[in-house]
Amino acid sequence: MTIDLNAARKRLDDKRRELEADSALSPDSRAPVELDQQSVGRLSRMDAMQQQAMAQAAERARKRDLVRVEMAERRLKEGEYGYCEDCGEEIPDPRLAIDPMAERCVKCADR
Repeated sequence: MTIDLNAARKRLDDKRRELEADSALSPDSRAPVELDQQSVGRLSRMDAMQQQAMAQAAERARKRDLVRVEMAERRLKEGEYGYCEDCGEEIPDPRLAIDPMAERCVKCADR
């Protein structure tokens, strides 16, 4: 089975756009929480801080995935895309359709 490189490029481009769009939608939720005790109660501040922490964690995950997209694009240019970095076997296209940034086959990823 051979990998459809045009489909791979499109998947990676779509993933990059999705991550960048999600990141652009949420900058306010990652902003510092206002601690004005007159306008917000203690529990509300705690909720706001928890939501802020979750938004910051989601942004870190998006940035990590953007790096994975860049690495996959580099592998694509170098002709190494779609091959397991551990065993060298071809990664099945259905796996790449689910995770276009996959670096390992299922067998090696489970180790």
